Amino acid sequence: MQGIVLTEVKRFESLAKKEIDYPHPGPGELTVRVQASALNHRDLWIVQGLYPNIVVPIVLGSDGAGVVDQIGPDVDPAWVGTAVVINPSLDWGDEPRVQGKSYRILGMPDNGTQAEFVRVPEINLAPKPSYLSFAEAAAIPLAGLTGYRALLTQGALRAGETVLLTGIGGGVAALMMQMALAVGARVLVTSGSNRKVQQALALGAAGGANYTADDWGEKLSHFAQPHGIDLIVDSAGGDGFAALTRLVNPGGRIVFFGATAGNPSGLDMRNLFWKQVRLQGTTMGTPEEFSDMLKLFEVHRIKPLIERVYRFDEFKEAYARMRDGAQFGKLVLLSPDT
Repeated sequence: MQGIVLTEVKRFESLAKKEIDYPHPGPGELTVRVQASALNHRDLWIVQGLYPNIVVPIVLGSDGAGVVDQIGPDVDPAWVGTAVVINPSLDWGDEPRVQGKSYRILGMPDNGTQAEFVRVPEINLAPKPSYLSFAEAAAIPLAGLTGYRALLTQGALRAGETVLLTGIGGGVAALMMQMALAVGARVLVTSGSNRKVQQALALGAAGGANYTADDWGEKLSHFAQPHGIDLIVDSAGGDGFAALTRLVNPGGRIVFFGATAGNPSGLDMRNLFWKQVRLQGTTMGTPEEFSDMLKLFEVHRIKPLIERVYRFDEFKEAYARMRDGAQFGKLVLLSPDT
């Protein structure tokens, strides 16, 4: 079978299509014939050597949807031939508040979805929502689960509240915007691109600002009137994080799941404790949250925003687009036989 294999980190040219062995399922596992996979920044960071504990050679890809091809011992045979979507959050553990020591994400160190077939535990499969194509279903898992936990579990977003989503246009932020609107929240956004802010407004955001402008905070405060910002979800960190602590309402929440801009150089602790602001870290989530996230999508018939679907042999073009950071929504790869 064919797979996209990374053999050397920090060397984009080492990412190549290769013949690899079929992943036969073990006890409690299934092998899925992948129909579509989707890229995440995690894939790019692994290629660039920016992710911890990288093991090569490795088939990348955390997101995928397909059809069950084979089952291992102790697996319900009714799965065979079922159209499924894959939960890439492996071995979360028994504590819903935090992942366990064995937790990992599909696509490194375990071979991922950018191949004709992938092996996954039975608990990590769910029937594909019938209203979604394979490409649409593949665009949801990592970003959808991350966004669902950030917004609705950790952020406790409620109808009528205002949420600020930073870095709109990325896969997680775009899906969070759709989920927040679906539950009746008011959405504000930031981006370093005026085009992406305008795209978000066209899709239902109530206001937005380019964070490279000197007055971006004032603009957001204006759009947030009259009730202010109840929840902020951020994945960048950096020195802009301090401004978020000033924007959020007293008693508000800030949830964060990344630090692509590094650590903040300073925070006003007095401002935080006097305003009674809650800071909450988050990651992906539990199997139960994955199931609840899919139910939310089905109830509201949410379709993920996909910028482009690529053929399997166009994978380097897809990675280059991810590297440029110009996309709004997800980048999807079709399997070789699709």
